[in-house]
Amino acid sequence: MAELQNLIEKIKSYNPEADLKLVEKAFEFASIAHLGQKRASGEPYFVHPFMTASILADYKMDPVSIVVGLLHDTVEDAGISLKEIEKEFGKEVSDLVNGITKVSLVKLKGSSEEVFVENIRKMILAMSKDLRVVIVKLADRLHNMMTIQYLPEERQIKLGKETLEIYAPLAERLGMGEIKGKLEDLSFPCVYPEEYKNLVNYSKPYFKKANEFLEKASRVVYRIMAEEGIKVRVMYRSKHLYSLWRKLQRPEINNDIDKIYDLVAMRILTETVRDCYGALGVVHGVWKPVPWIGISDFIAQPKPNGYRSIHTKVFSLHERILELQIRTFEMQEEAERGIASHWFYVETKSKKVTDEKLEKGGVFTPKKLSWVKQLVAWQKELTGSKEFVEALKFDGLASRIFVFSPKGDVFDLPFGATPVDFAYAVHTKLGDETTGAKVNGKMVGLDYKLKSGDLVEILKKEGSKPTEGWLDFVVTNMAKRNILKNARKI
Repeated sequence: MAELQNLIEKIKSYNPEADLKLVEKAFEFASIAHLGQKRASGEPYFVHPFMTASILADYKMDPVSIVVGLLHDTVEDAGISLKEIEKEFGKEVSDLVNGITKVSLVKLKGSSEEVFVENIRKMILAMSKDLRVVIVKLADRLHNMMTIQYLPEERQIKLGKETLEIYAPLAERLGMGEIKGKLEDLSFPCVYPEEYKNLVNYSKPYFKKANEFLEKASRVVYRIMAEEGIKVRVMYRSKHLYSLWRKLQRPEINNDIDKIYDLVAMRILTETVRDCYGALGVVHGVWKPVPWIGISDFIAQPKPNGYRSIHTKVFSLHERILELQIRTFEMQEEAERGIASHWFYVETKSKKVTDEKLEKGGVFTPKKLSWVKQLVAWQKELTGSKEFVEALKFDGLASRIFVFSPKGDVFDLPFGATPVDFAYAVHTKLGDETTGAKVNGKMVGLDYKLKSGDLVEILKKEGSKPTEGWLDFVVTNMAKRNILKNARKI
C-alpha cells in the first residue's frame, strides 16, 4: 500500500482536486488480476503496470489515463474481459484499455506483412479516437525498455527495432521530446551494440569539455541578464547518444564531432514571451550570432507538433560556437512532455477532456495534429499493404523538416522532401501545375532537397501537368499518388 500512497501523493501534487477513488480501485483490481505472475526479471508482474501508471503521473496525466496504465495488461495477460473492465470502471476506461490492447499487437514483423499492416491500421484508428491510447502505450514501452536487460538478446533486438521505428517517432510527433530521447537511448545499445560502445568512448571527452565550458558560459549569461533586469534560469542538456550517432552519419558532418555545435546546448528559461526576445537581444549584444546559421524563431512560428522556442547559435567565449535555446518555463514543459502537458492544462480548466477540447487548447490546433487524421485517411484509402507501410514509414513517422510558405504558414514534411512535395502538401492543384520553385528567393531545381527553415515559393502555370520523371525524386505519398494519377497509372 505504500506504493499506492506514493502514486496518490504524486497525482495530488499537480491535481489536488482529482477524484482518486477510481485509481485506488484500479490498483487493487490489477494487483489481484496479476497475482502470481512474474516478469523476466523475477519480480512480480504488477510492478510493470504500476510503473507505467507512475510514469503517466510524472507526465501529469489525468486520473483516467493513470487507471488505464494500471489496467492496460489485464485483458491481454490476465484473462480479464473488456465487459468486466467496463462494468467495474466504465466505458471510457474500457475503450482506452481496448485501444491499448490493439496497439500492443503492433509488431515490427507479424506472421505476414498483411497482419503487420492490419495491426498498424488498428493502432492508428485507436490513436485517432483518443490520443491517450498512444501516451499510455509510450509509458508502457518506456518501462519495458528500462528493464529490457532481463530479456534474451534476440528479443532485445526486436523490441529495440520496434521502439526506434514506431514508438520513438510517435513520441516525437506528439512533441514528447523527453520520452522520445529516452526510448532512443535505451534502444540504441540493443540494436547497435558495437556502434553504441564506440560512440560512448569517442564522445566522452568531448561531453566533459562541453559541460565544463557551459558552466563558465552560464555564469556570463546570469550576469548579463541580471544587469538588464531579466529573470532567467539557465539549464544545459547533453545531446542524446542515438541522436548524436545519427547526426554524425550525415555527409556534411562525416563523423567529425567538432562540426556538431549542439553537443551540449544551453537553455535560457524566462517567465514571459517578451523576456524571451529581451534575452535574445541581450545575448546578441555580448555574443555575435553566427551569420551563416541564423536564428530559428519557433515561438512566432511553432513547429507542427507544438514545439516553441527561439534557437540561435553565437560566437561565445574564446570564439566557440554555442547553441542557445530561449523559451518560457511553460514552453519547456511543453517541449519535454508535449501533448501530455496540454492534457493536464486543459483538464484542470475543463474537468473533462476530449480530443476536440485538447486540440483547441494551447498550440495544439486541429491543423497542428492533422497528421493523425492524415494517417487515418491513408489507412482507408490505400489498399496495397506494401504501399501503406511505405507511406507510414516515410511520410507519417519519418524524420521531419519544417518549411515556410510565402504567407508564413509552416509545413511539416519528411526529410528529403522537394519543392514538388511541398506544392502537393499545400494543394493538389498547385502540385499538378508546378513549373518551377524559389527557395529563400533563389531559383532551384524541382528536385532540390529542402531544409528546415526554407521559405518556398512555387511557380505555376494553369493547365500544366506533372511528369513521370518527378517520381525519381519526390518522397511523399501524396505527391507520388497524384503524379501517378495524372500519368494514368492508377
